[in-house]
Amino acid sequence: MALTQAEIDAEIKDHQDAYDKAVAGGAPVRHHPARDYPPYRSSRLRHPKLPLVAVSGGDPETVELSGPVFGVTDITEIDNDLTLQHRGEPIGERITVSGRLLDRAGRPVRGQLIEIWQANAAGRYAHLREQHPAPLDPNFTGVGRTLTDDQGRYAFTTVKPGPYPWGNHTNAWRPAHIHFSVFGTAFTQRLVTQMYFPGDPLFPHDPILRSVTDEAARARLVAAYDHDLSRPEFSLGYAWDIVLDGPSATWIEEGR
Repeated sequence: MALTQAEIDAEIKDHQDAYDKAVAGGAPVRHHPARDYPPYRSSRLRHPKLPLVAVSGGDPETVELSGPVFGVTDITEIDNDLTLQHRGEPIGERITVSGRLLDRAGRPVRGQLIEIWQANAAGRYAHLREQHPAPLDPNFTGVGRTLTDDQGRYAFTTVKPGPYPWGNHTNAWRPAHIHFSVFGTAFTQRLVTQMYFPGDPLFPHDPILRSVTDEAARARLVAAYDHDLSRPEFSLGYAWDIVLDGPSATWIEEGR
C-alpha cells in the first residue's frame, strides 16, 4: 500500500533530525544527498550499488573524441526564449530567469552550454511518457538552451511551470521547478540540477528537495525574485546563480 504524505513527512523529519544531530556532534556538512534517500522511494531501487567501471585506457575523455562540439553557431537567437518557439504565445505567467555560472572562486565560466527543460503552466511535460492528465499547450514545448557570455551570464524567457503529481506516495506533488543542465567541455562533465521558486508551500513535503538535508544547500536551489530582471508589461524576473564546486556549490542530481 502506498504511503501517505503524513508518513513521508515523518520519514523526512526523522532523516533531517538525524542529520542535524550528526552535524551538531561534529560530522561534516553534506552538501549533496545520499543516493538512496529512503523517502524518495525510487532512489532506493535505482541508485548504484557497485563500484564505478573504469573506461578503457583510464581516460574518460576518450569517449568524447567522436562526440559533438558545441559553439556559438549551434545556438539560434530564440533558443533561450521558450515563448517564441511556436506560432502562438504559450499560456501562463511569463518569467525571465537569469544568473551567472561561476567556479568555486566566484570567477565566471564562459562559453558553456546551459540547457533547461520544464513542465508547462499546467504542470505537464511535452513528453510521450507523460501521464499527468493536465492540458498540453500547443505553443509550449518546454526546452531551451543558451551559452554563457564573457561574464558567465545566461538568461531564459519562459513561463512559470506548474506543480505536478508524481507516484512516490499517495497525493505526492512536486514543487514548481526548472531543470538545468550544464555541459562543461565534455559530456562526461555534464551536471544536472533543479531551480525552484521562492515561497512554494510544497517545499516541506517534497522528498527530492528534502533529500538535500543541509538547509543552506537547499536554499541555494531557490531563485530570488529580482525586480531589475522584470520586463515592463511582459515578465517577472528571477535571479539564480550556479556554482560548480566548493563550499557554495549548487546541488546536482548525481552528487559529487
